[in-house]
Amino acid sequence: MSHIDRELVSNPEVTVCIACRNEEQNVEAIAAAVIAEMESVAARFDIIFIDNESNDRTVEIVTQMCDRDPRIKLIVNTRNFGQMRSPTHAIYAAQGSGVISMCADFQDSPALLPEFVRRWRAGTPIVLGVRKVEKNSLLLKFFRNLSYSLQRRFGDYPVIPNATGFGIYDRKVVTALKRLNEPEPFVRGMLVETGYRIETIPFDRPPRAGGRSKNNFFTLLDFALNGLAGSSRGLLRAPLYAAFLFGLLTLVCLAGAVLSPLWDGSWQLWLFAALLEGQMTLMFLFFGLLGVQIGLISERTRNQPLVLERERINFPPDYTCES
Repeated sequence: MSHIDRELVSNPEVTVCIACRNEEQNVEAIAAAVIAEMESVAARFDIIFIDNESNDRTVEIVTQMCDRDPRIKLIVNTRNFGQMRSPTHAIYAAQGSGVISMCADFQDSPALLPEFVRRWRAGTPIVLGVRKVEKNSLLLKFFRNLSYSLQRRFGDYPVIPNATGFGIYDRKVVTALKRLNEPEPFVRGMLVETGYRIETIPFDRPPRAGGRSKNNFFTLLDFALNGLAGSSRGLLRAPLYAAFLFGLLTLVCLAGAVLSPLWDGSWQLWLFAALLEGQMTLMFLFFGLLGVQIGLISERTRNQPLVLERERINFPPDYTCES
């Protein structure tokens, strides 16, 4: 591309962040699809691929794309930093006024990108794609629904079902996300936590261009548990609720011990039950107070980088990203 083209992409209107790991069969296809969609609506855009320790030719292929097109950038992590930290680091490294986050394996439909941009330009701070149908096994569906149920009950804010974080975020939203300083960022929950208005667009998941999904039951379970822990500080207070219930049972058993002689009951059994319930009350009370303290410590000490980078390609030499 010409020197003028390089000047255009030095200040992009929109940055598309694409997380990848062992996606040698998909990165060229996803880049071509994104470029085709973005050229229809955006004069200035760039693409950031962030590689999470691929052991195939993913980095080599993206590097070649970077040589051909300065709009394509690459961040290579020193190791696998997980499915939450790596994509978020790319979002924080983006320079666009609007930032789009998506995956390289076509689980997110590039066809939605023009509509994302149009709604964002119209003033919507966050626009998310929501999958209409999740084609999973019955066991995976059960645990997915259980995860959403727990997040609704214990979460500090509601999580949008079937929204993976695929969407566009305004620059002020990205700034707010960075200020939350989460060491294990559950972005789909953090977006709701910011309080900015969210619009959703339902879509059908497109077929993969190649390869297999890197997710399995255990990786998805780990992701759900991390998300629940990260989006639910109220969960740390759950033992306090249990302590309250056991405290009520203790009072009931003590009352039974006092009143049992009226019906020739065994006050010793009632008293023994009261002692057991009292022990459970003290135990859950201790765990609840400990959980609250852990939450406070977490709030005061979260200050670590999301990932460590091995290299960057096509970024301005003086540009730094603190994540």
